[in-house]
Amino acid sequence: MTTTPNRVRWTTADLELFPENGKRYEIIDGELIVTRAPRWSHQQVTGRIFNALDTWCQSSGFGEAAINPGVIFTDEDNVIPDVVWASTERLDLLLDEAEHLTGAPELVVEVLSPGEKNEQRDKQLKLKLYSQQGVQEYWIGDKNLRQVQVYRRDNAVLVLAITLQADDSLTSPLLPNFACPLNQIFGQRR
Repeated sequence: MTTTPNRVRWTTADLELFPENGKRYEIIDGELIVTRAPRWSHQQVTGRIFNALDTWCQSSGFGEAAINPGVIFTDEDNVIPDVVWASTERLDLLLDEAEHLTGAPELVVEVLSPGEKNEQRDKQLKLKLYSQQGVQEYWIGDKNLRQVQVYRRDNAVLVLAITLQADDSLTSPLLPNFACPLNQIFGQRR
């Protein structure tokens, strides 16, 4: 018989004790994940995705987008996605008194940061978490490859629906008449 050592299980309450020092603290399945503030190019791509969604929201009235919101799924699952979108109806149900999301928005976007651990977190841990929590669509942007992987809910799980390249336009069945050319998201190559 093998035994696993007791590991520390972090909770949302623990995050309140950490200093605000430019680091991002997230918890996935009780495991603490500490990352540095994102790089300039990461924030540019994140901002452009948010801007495209926000502009669409302003004209359509179908919901709201947010950049770097706290999402508290459970006491042991607390993350900060790069961008989220929630329909107006869903948003009213999700926001707590502190204006944190307390459940799954329809759309979550992560922009990959460099490094194998960062990619693994977004492509595996967060994909699994978002799938379990009921996110309808998950976009993973890769600024180096200039592509976006689009995962959509199929039955009870998020599955890769399409990988879009820089010459493609980002669209979604969740967002009627939304279209954003990826070359606008990724900008000019340096």
